[in-house]
Order: sequence, then structure tokens, then C-alpha cells
Amino acid sequence: MAKIIRVAVDICLLWIYTSSMLRHRILDMVSISAKKSLFLFGPRSTGKTTLLKMQFREDAIINLLKSSTYLSLSHNPSDLTGMVKEIRRTSPAVIIDEIQKLPLLLDEVHHLIESGYDRFILTGSSGRKLKRGGVNLLAGRAWQCNMYPLSFAEIDDFDLGRYLLYGGLPQVYDSAYPEEELDAYINTYLKEEIKEEALVQNFTHFSRFLKLAALSNTGQLNYANVSQETGIPATSVRSYFEILSDTFVGFMLDPWRKSVKRKAVATGKFYFFDVGVANFLNGVSVLNHNSPEFGKSLEHFIAMELRAYLSYRRIKKELSFWRSQSGAEVDFLVGEDMAIEVKSTTRVTDRHLKGLRALKEENLIKQFFLVSLDAVERETPDGIRLLYWKGFLQRLWDGSLLER
Repeated sequence: MAKIIRVAVDICLLWIYTSSMLRHRILDMVSISAKKSLFLFGPRSTGKTTLLKMQFREDAIINLLKSSTYLSLSHNPSDLTGMVKEIRRTSPAVIIDEIQKLPLLLDEVHHLIESGYDRFILTGSSGRKLKRGGVNLLAGRAWQCNMYPLSFAEIDDFDLGRYLLYGGLPQVYDSAYPEEELDAYINTYLKEEIKEEALVQNFTHFSRFLKLAALSNTGQLNYANVSQETGIPATSVRSYFEILSDTFVGFMLDPWRKSVKRKAVATGKFYFFDVGVANFLNGVSVLNHNSPEFGKSLEHFIAMELRAYLSYRRIKKELSFWRSQSGAEVDFLVGEDMAIEVKSTTRVTDRHLKGLRALKEENLIKQFFLVSLDAVERETPDGIRLLYWKGFLQRLWDGSLLER
């Protein structure tokens, strides 16, 4: 009986895992690649390869993680031409997976594009080697796309509490053991892969830095403070943050500095690419609704959604934040179209609107939103829309809040 139960559990877990891998993703690589060759960047395990296998023939993928393929092309890069010609018989695009493993192939790709084979999709989980090696980035002959963790719009059975704690990596969100999946991800990718690629010289320092970087998540960066807390030189701290950005594990949000009436700060904020990764590094295993950690996670989640929406919809507007030197603050600005403040409160009051109202005095931003857990949606007399988090995201993804 115990064996039957164990088999049934294994089948259920396999079904859950398989269904998570087959979730509908918004990014349409077929349509975009029909216009031009593409780089598809993003951290490992966000689903780049799975997405491409769903949208293209599997035999259109040249996988550089496969040792035989890697060894063959590293020895004779010119062999790529024959492989490309064969793939193009049946596929509109040729996909080279994990291009940073063999950057010298970019010269061959460049030559093939010039020869008329102009539909490539080149995936990568690290831009560090490409930048550091000064390799051929195709001189504008390829656009860039980015892959992110699962978004609200890609999860039919969306559970806010689960997402805020564990994040949106596909194998984590759908797992019966999300803590184990996050632990494996951080220790095999964030640490081991960075170590294997020799991106840092002192790995002990970098491991210590990761913990402090997680504490800095959603906050303005202060390299001197992180240096003091870790005992790592400030120059190394700055380099480590650059590594997180180059490997798509983190991103900087720049300050909006066009305000006239109040002088804005000049230092950016740092976010990890996934809220679950940040929480795990911080040792957060439970999120209480009234805790500061819950508020930070909600803000982080909205940052992820805005970033994914702008990228997937190909909307070329800058995502930033605003903070005056006197302390007035608004969490996010999308170009000069939207200002968004995020609060974890279930009852919005006037005190929650101070930052938005201070920014409103500049008369430069078109729309103002306060996103919260308050389910009563309404508009203030001075034009600030108070939206429940789910209502805000539904309107965002259906395109009713922001025009291209």
C-alpha cells in the first residue's frame, strides 16, 4: 500500500512539474524573430529553452550545453554553416542556446547573416563573457529580448502569498518543495556557476556579499555601507553588483531626475531578478502581512511585473523611481506616463498618498496610481487612482493603463 501511495505521489509531482513547464508564456519569439535576429537573455531556469521548444522545432536548436556539440563547434566553428543550412530547410529560425559558452561563434553568425541566413535566436544566461571578451555582438544586426520568471499574466491559479514568498521561477512556483528548489538553484547556479566561469577571484568574499546584497534588495545602493558590513573593498562590492547585473541575476533601477521643485537623489536602487531568490538569501521562510518583509516583497513583485510587461510588449519606456533629497518618494515611474506607489496596507488613507502628491506638484506625469491590498478601488478628488493589486495588474497586462 505504501508503495502504491509513493508511486501516486510521484506521478502527481511529475504532472505538476510537467504542467509548469508547459505554462503559456507571453513572449512570442516566432513573431519577433520574423522581423530580425535576436538575442534572448535571462537567468538560468526562467524557461528560455522550454519556450523555444514550444514555439519552434526542437531540431532547430543548437545546444551548446551538449558536450558533443560544444566540442565539435569549438574545434571547428566553420561547421556551423553546414548545421545552419540543414536547419533552415525546415525551420524559419536557427537557435543557438547558451551562446556565451562559445562567443567565437558570433563571428560565424555575423558572416551567415551577411550571407542571407538572417534569422537567428541566440540565447544566453550571462552577458559577462560577451562584454569582457569584446566579442562581436553583431553590430546591431540582432535585437534583444529578455526572459523573466513567471508573471501574474502567465499563472491562471495565481497565489499572491506563495509568489511573494517563493517567487516565480517555474520549477519553484509549482514545486511541492519550493525551499529545496530555491536552495538548489542558489547553490548550483548563483554560486557554483559563477565560480566555474571564474567571474570572481575571491569566491568566499562573493558568497558573503550575496547575503548583504539580499539585505540591500529594493533599497538605494550604498557601496561604502556594504563594504563596511562585509569587510570587502568598495571597489570589489561595486564589481560584484555589476556581475549580478551582467548575469541577469539583479538589476538597477535608476532615479528619475527631472523634478524641478524638489531636488532628486542620484543613487539607484537594486533588485534581484526574483523575489523568492531574495527572500531565500535573506533567510525569510514566512511572510507576515504586517511585516516590513511583506511590504518589500510586494514592492519587488510589482517591479518584476512592470519590468516584464515593458519588455514583453516591446514598450520602449524607462522604468525608474523618484525620491527627493527631503525624503518624498514614489516607488516606480514608467517614462512620464505613470507614477506608481505600492503599499501593503488593506486600508489606504491620505498619509499613504504623500509621495504621489509631492510628485504631482511637478505637473510632469500623466497618471498616478496607488497599488495596495485595499480591495475598494476608487479615485481621489485630485486624480490619484487607488487600485487593488490584482485589478492593477489585470489592467496593466490587458493594455488599458499604458499606451505604446
